[in-house]
Amino acid sequence: MIPVFKERLRTVNPVFDTFESLKTLQVNLGNLCNLHCNHCHMNASPSGTEIMDRQVMQLIADFLTRHPGTVLDVTGGCPEMNPDFLYFSEITKGCSPRRLLRSNLAIMAEPGWEWLPEFCRQQDWIIIGSLPCYLEENVDRQRGNGVYKKCIQVLKRLNSLGYGSEAELNLIYNPGGVYIPGSQSELEAAYKSEMLQRHGIRFNNLFTITNAPVGRFYEYLESNGSYSDYMQLLADRFNPVAAGNIMCRSLISVDWHGRVYNCDFNQALGMPVTSANGSALNISGLNISEMKIDKIVLSQHCYCCTAGEGSSCSGALVQ
Repeated sequence: MIPVFKERLRTVNPVFDTFESLKTLQVNLGNLCNLHCNHCHMNASPSGTEIMDRQVMQLIADFLTRHPGTVLDVTGGCPEMNPDFLYFSEITKGCSPRRLLRSNLAIMAEPGWEWLPEFCRQQDWIIIGSLPCYLEENVDRQRGNGVYKKCIQVLKRLNSLGYGSEAELNLIYNPGGVYIPGSQSELEAAYKSEMLQRHGIRFNNLFTITNAPVGRFYEYLESNGSYSDYMQLLADRFNPVAAGNIMCRSLISVDWHGRVYNCDFNQALGMPVTSANGSALNISGLNISEMKIDKIVLSQHCYCCTAGEGSSCSGALVQ
């Protein structure tokens, strides 16, 4: 039997299940996406209907103004496809020292979206692009036929605009099967060598992220009978050194309604941070001290963040 994650975390250090301090505000602009990836924990797709509106976007800009120095980390779905993405970009510019845009890259090659690379450069977005492998067949198997070629086209365009040199461009690796990432430093070296030799592409950092047993990846595990084996793998590879660095100790996640979660995985599972009366906290008027009163909302899927080198939205936790 797999031990309860929360109890195992507390055996390492009793304070590891508490919120420490706010460093990153992660905002999910909705589940609308041009792709239908096999591993997506948000079940994002072209038919997504959960789309953040301008009212919630303004609340987020106000929050950032009240909490200077907070990193803004924007995700989806495909965040660029939110109809008010330009508005959101403009009202948050200058509100955060670092604004991260998590892009599937392929959107920037779609007809009608070719303006995105230049816009992101003008708006000083740091781009974190999803590229689960440097091999075409692996990427297309996971994300759809033709996606790899679109990503390569976009990465070349981003390089031409200064991304990977003057502007920060990072890539994300996530496993294409029922296993956890290997060494992030070794994978980064391999990616940089292969991308440069094959396509002349340069980027700054590679982040390795373990697939969470949530959403579409959970459905995949269940369909082939490997859910229990995967959970056992995550638990067996529990790393106490990674435990103290889990991202939910310094990050909060906001959904399209403005509701607050400890992470994007909890958001996908509908597990919000709640007040004393049981109601979900909202970004509107959120007092960070409220986050420190109650314990982080944890469950068994959290093992994905402490397996191996650990996993977070910024990659491995220990190397």
